[in-house]
Amino acid sequence: MVDDTSLKKLSMNHWAYCWNNQRKAIRLAAFIFPLFYAANGYCRPDMTPLGPNIADKGSSFYHFSVSTFDSEDGKRHYKVWTGVPNKHPPASGYAVLYMLDGNAVMDRLSDAFLNKLTLETPPVLIVIGYQTVKPFELTARTYDYTPPLRENDGEVGHGEIQGRKSGGSPYFRRLLEETIAPKAEKGLSIDAHKRAIWGHSYGGLFVLDSFVNSTFFNGYYSASPSLNSDYIVLLSRLEKINTAHFPHKQLYFMEGSAAPRKKADGEEASAVLNQVRSTLSSLNHEGLAATFWAYPGLSHGEMFNVSFQRALLTMAADNVEKQPLPPLQ
Repeated sequence: MVDDTSLKKLSMNHWAYCWNNQRKAIRLAAFIFPLFYAANGYCRPDMTPLGPNIADKGSSFYHFSVSTFDSEDGKRHYKVWTGVPNKHPPASGYAVLYMLDGNAVMDRLSDAFLNKLTLETPPVLIVIGYQTVKPFELTARTYDYTPPLRENDGEVGHGEIQGRKSGGSPYFRRLLEETIAPKAEKGLSIDAHKRAIWGHSYGGLFVLDSFVNSTFFNGYYSASPSLNSDYIVLLSRLEKINTAHFPHKQLYFMEGSAAPRKKADGEEASAVLNQVRSTLSSLNHEGLAATFWAYPGLSHGEMFNVSFQRALLTMAADNVEKQPLPPLQ
């Protein structure tokens, strides 16, 4: 017969055992969940209308111009900010970073941060957003930034994500490269060997897809890409590219490590992360520059600011890996 004291001891031992296991699980989840969490659409961005941004208020270090564009089918409408440093370009021309989700980017750019860029060799900013006062145009970005669904390497057309049409990345990429870029870069001294693109979440997915399907850019900054079950195949395609055709390309994969608020499938998340590491290792083995940057404690949403700032600082610095980065704001 078990007395009350024994029951209490058993209960405490069981609680301690469970808590120790839970702590181990939390430590594991802290790194593997954000990528899976974002991929399954659990993040809800703040959609509060935006006020004036740095282009509206004016900068002491950059001057901005604005252009507008429409999609080929007339259903999506873009607003593009071109930010040019007041500092004279290098002899080879400015580096240039194309940035997706441009409304949110412009809202979060500060003059203090632009000043940090000018301490090195500041790049031109080409920030691609939509004609909206909201930080994100959810329907348009879902279509523009996601690749067509494929089956056995064959096109199977468009899909839907949370009721929004997806799979339009080839059309958006053509618009970006053939229409937006020539107008945005017109009259500027640009170093075509230092042209890069940054994107977060679905934008990060677009960056990976462009790494496979485009030669327009040299640098590819993919932050917390939404690699769900439909798009995990992108990693396989990365491994299969003919590296001899892309010796100039550099891929930067950025991911946070904060656990989600909702429960996710840890085994699947771990498998995704392992495949990411395997893919980057394979690219490195084949002679391509592929880098993984981890950010402990940062959530999917928090990766937005940090990742675009890191991309800009990397481009501005002569040798960012060998010198400390300025603090992020």
